[in-house]
Amino acid sequence: MLRRIKNFTRKFQTEILVKNDIKSMDMMPGPRGFLGLGNVFNYTKPFGKYSWLDLHKSGMDKYRKYGSIVCERMVPGFSIVWLYDPNDIAQIFNDGIGNFPCRRSHLALQKYRQDRPETYRSGGILPTNGQEWWKLRSEFQKGLSSPQNVRNLLPQTDDMVREFISVLPSRFDNDCTIQDFVSELERLSLELTCLIAFDQRMNSFAEEERDPNSRTSRLIIASDNSNDAVLPTDQGLQLWRFFETPTYKKLRKAQEYKEKIVIEFIQKKAYQKDKGNSLLDQYLNNPNINVKDIVGMSADLLLGGIHTTSFSTSFAMYHIARNERIQNLLHQEAMKVLPTFDDKVTTQVMNSEIPYTRAVLKETFRLNPVSIGVGRILNHDTILGGYLVPKDTTVVTQNFVACRLEENFSDPLTFLPERWLKTNHQKSNIHPYLVIPFGHGMRSCIARRLAEQAILTVVLRILRDYKLEWKGCEELDISTRLINRPKSDVTIKFIKRN
Repeated sequence: MLRRIKNFTRKFQTEILVKNDIKSMDMMPGPRGFLGLGNVFNYTKPFGKYSWLDLHKSGMDKYRKYGSIVCERMVPGFSIVWLYDPNDIAQIFNDGIGNFPCRRSHLALQKYRQDRPETYRSGGILPTNGQEWWKLRSEFQKGLSSPQNVRNLLPQTDDMVREFISVLPSRFDNDCTIQDFVSELERLSLELTCLIAFDQRMNSFAEEERDPNSRTSRLIIASDNSNDAVLPTDQGLQLWRFFETPTYKKLRKAQEYKEKIVIEFIQKKAYQKDKGNSLLDQYLNNPNINVKDIVGMSADLLLGGIHTTSFSTSFAMYHIARNERIQNLLHQEAMKVLPTFDDKVTTQVMNSEIPYTRAVLKETFRLNPVSIGVGRILNHDTILGGYLVPKDTTVVTQNFVACRLEENFSDPLTFLPERWLKTNHQKSNIHPYLVIPFGHGMRSCIARRLAEQAILTVVLRILRDYKLEWKGCEELDISTRLINRPKSDVTIKFIKRN
């Protein structure tokens, strides 16, 4: 009887779909792999033509072959639906994910923490879903979600960036060039993250800390290795669930080192008589937060804080250094709000007095978003691109590719900040779900405002004092780790302005 009811229900649903010209997900175009066994082998060397490090290229290839919505079977029983149409992207955020947005990410990190109940109470805010995730997120975001709270951290941010600008000449070669500017920005981001999150100075700019075995160097490497391990362990056969694969070992060692450092921070803060106003202070004083969850959140702040900001700033500097006109406009705006080096970047400056600098950042995020897109798990059947996509399907937006298509932007490969200025009447025609570098909605990046504030401050300070010349490769490509990073050295010549 139950089978007959299911068959009748399926037949009834099919009739409705046909009547409304809605197709089933089985009819959606996309790669299924050899004999339908999954396309994950196409990402495996030496057999496949795709790579986890070039997801922007495989994304564009699938768009050209299959169109604006693609179903890719990774392994039997698991497929990813890739979305290129901004209307479909808006649909999943506005209707398809419900009150507690779910995603399938950081699975190996979740296992690592679940295997250590003496240290962690959960997988943390990155892999956790549902009400458990919201219980963590709602408490940890209190010090980060309010614009005013973030602006209260602006003086610390500005002072740190000014210190960074002061030591920058010591990193120049004989031609006033920095061969690997990313590594300098990583140190700035680490210093900012540890100061704001833990009330700790790491002395990242000191010469002794540049040794590969120093504490700051090891923290930067550990965060980088953790990020690198996420995509390979999330996809594929997930053999790390049964034995320690090389990638999982890399993740484990990175997490163990970060865990050691953040526990030291927590213990030091717990016994400190004079309490500060860092995020860690706020977490320890919150009775709704367990100290085991603080360990996880602290490690996550290091995981995301160092490279999100440094890589995005690097891409901004790449685009700026290649365009003298944009540099001059940024310099004029910087001199207007910072007539002298000792002038402060104030809340008023950040809120309303640097529209062109903000437009440059927005355009950077259009061409070089933090990641290729955003992943979510549908919490109910959803119609996308004329197909009925079932509940529990993993969908991933392809914002990187969508922002480089002529149907979405005129002259899409040109870096043009003016497209984001209020004086541009075409701005209102840009779909709001195309440029979402930190995600969207309840599950957007918890430290988004903090990252944007830091990047804007760096751009203002550097362009106030220096003219830049790009000395790197002709076109800077990306490597699609969890966070998109420059594939080549970011090499820039710094010419001091009078």
